[in-house]
Amino acid sequence: MATMLEGRCQTQPRSSPSGREASLWSSGFGMKLEAVTPFLGKYRPFVGRCCQTCTPKSWESLFHRSITDLGFCNVILVKEENTRVQNLLSGRVPGGTGEGQVPDLVKKEVQRILGHIQAPPRPFLVRLFSWALLRFLNCLFLNVQLHKGQMKMVQKAAQAGLPLVLLSTHKTLLDGILLPFMLLSQGLGVLRVAWDSRACSPALRALLRKLGGLFLPPEASLSLDSSEGLLARAVVQAASAPLGLWTGALAVLRSLWSRWGCSHRICSRVHLAQPFSLQEYIVSARSCWGGRQTLEQLLQPIVLGQCTAVPDTEKEQEWTPITGPLLALKEEDQLLVRRLSCHVLSASVGSSAVMSTAIMATLLLFKHQKGVFLSQLLGEFSWLTEEILLRGFDVGFSGQLRSLLQHSLSLLRAHVALLRIRQGDLLVVPQPGPGLTHLAQLSAELLPVFLSEAVGACAVRGLLAGRVPPQGPWELQGILLLSQNELYRQILLLMHLLPQDLLLLKPCQSSYCYCQEVLDRLIQCGLLVAEETPGSRPACDTGRQRLSRKLLWKPSGDFTDSDSDDFGEADGRYFRLSQQSHCPDFFLFLCRLLSPLLKAFAQAAAFLRQGQLPDTELGYTEQLFQFLQATAQEEGIFECADPKLAISAVWTFRDLGVLQQTPSPAGPRLHLSPTFASLDNQEKLEQFIRQFICS
Repeated sequence: MATMLEGRCQTQPRSSPSGREASLWSSGFGMKLEAVTPFLGKYRPFVGRCCQTCTPKSWESLFHRSITDLGFCNVILVKEENTRVQNLLSGRVPGGTGEGQVPDLVKKEVQRILGHIQAPPRPFLVRLFSWALLRFLNCLFLNVQLHKGQMKMVQKAAQAGLPLVLLSTHKTLLDGILLPFMLLSQGLGVLRVAWDSRACSPALRALLRKLGGLFLPPEASLSLDSSEGLLARAVVQAASAPLGLWTGALAVLRSLWSRWGCSHRICSRVHLAQPFSLQEYIVSARSCWGGRQTLEQLLQPIVLGQCTAVPDTEKEQEWTPITGPLLALKEEDQLLVRRLSCHVLSASVGSSAVMSTAIMATLLLFKHQKGVFLSQLLGEFSWLTEEILLRGFDVGFSGQLRSLLQHSLSLLRAHVALLRIRQGDLLVVPQPGPGLTHLAQLSAELLPVFLSEAVGACAVRGLLAGRVPPQGPWELQGILLLSQNELYRQILLLMHLLPQDLLLLKPCQSSYCYCQEVLDRLIQCGLLVAEETPGSRPACDTGRQRLSRKLLWKPSGDFTDSDSDDFGEADGRYFRLSQQSHCPDFFLFLCRLLSPLLKAFAQAAAFLRQGQLPDTELGYTEQLFQFLQATAQEEGIFECADPKLAISAVWTFRDLGVLQQTPSPAGPRLHLSPTFASLDNQEKLEQFIRQFICS
């Protein structure tokens, strides 16, 4: 079984202010807002469910039915029932048995290796260490929250009798210490942590073995192509989670140093995504494979104006690091691991609770760079929180509205200015300069929540770019009819341009299904309205839709644009931009969510004229980052001056065929491809990107 863990931290808010101060009116809805709760009605949104397409049995059987009724528990508040773990300390851990018979010779060799790398944990030492760790965690954290329903699902998976593999996203360096303690206190056993025996002295190695540590035998450290130690490496990889000893120790020292003389403590949350069967995923995932093309094959002819039709195939863009263990696998298994990582990353992002600082940074950066009154910010903060919950994402805060805003601004105090004006109101102004880069990094946490709508809004912007002036009134843009096929094409183009790790499109989900999802989201949020042409059947009338025989028997998610001809309706379906009063601001807000990435890509296209090539990937990325910083100083676009955006631009341009990689004695080097050596093609690339940017 596999699951995913994640830790999030935020400082505890101050005490709630008086009711008189919190009694403010929302500027957008005319309703009185005094408190913010992470609920929609009675229930809290559940996040992190596994893929229903690839693991339908796990999706159904490992889901806790009453999960929305269960609350949170404080992991570092240990009670009597949490200490009854004698069976866990003796090695009888849930999920510790395997299936199938193995030869006696292999079994003896495995037992010899296990005896070399680990010893049964000593209950007294484990309890002593846990007591000391508990004291440390209580000094550092006010509480560590864990959703009871998520833990119930993991415990249910552990009872199935199969090994439980925990994949941590490593949000903090303290994961190596906090997560084993949490799992032990919740009855899931002692987490085995692997270390290199050469990194510890013999005395420390003996102590850590008794605490449940694993130490690699000498033959396990041989090269991957060596025939010796093959079984040892397999046993070690199956029996451990590799967390660094010194990384955890360094995190403890840093935490103690940062908390020295500091009175306030922080709150943390650990998220557990729904477990799923790895065996079930492997069987299902192999049946979903189809033909794919590279980004260069899909997008380069359209960028250069050589064709207009988007190929009816998926994009192959794998940015998974090619490590030694991955190279040892067959090509088919490598692809399986890469696509599994996409699922895990998608579950990780879906399980992340949005923090108040991310909401505040998003509002200040994309709506109020010139400043905003606190009274107006109160209503918009509550509105954005409700929009997040409506989209099925969780938030990591609750309490009085004014207290939440004051707490968020206190965390952002190095990047905002507060000016007290009339009647005790405050004017909140983002600090110009590099502080905007920090706000952009925080606001990226909110992008997955609105990603579908943001992609759709930027695609509509690209569709309107050649028809109306960019600064034209909203009423003029609303006159134009947008066909469904045109919208599909623009969404596909932007989808192919966006990086895989940002889009988080699951490998089992087709691009055309995602296009329809984007279009549905734009209609649901009220930005697009269907335009009924004379003599056509209403778009909402689905009763007389005729499905062909081949379409009726297709699996869900296997629809393509060629299949839409069977409906006979796609060509005649049109939409307009809604003329509701809130639509212009919301449309601009959605477009600006993707603007840091798209502007960085556009500036990277402009940098092709002055970049020093050939160069190593690291060297050229540093060149581009320095250019982004210089442009930020000149034009004030500091949200683009991010090294992660520079890396993303270089990788995307490499996949697009703009940059080519050639081997050299000093390592791979990048050089400009002959196709994009001409200034004309460089300008075409920049204009292709800028069509999706809304000024």
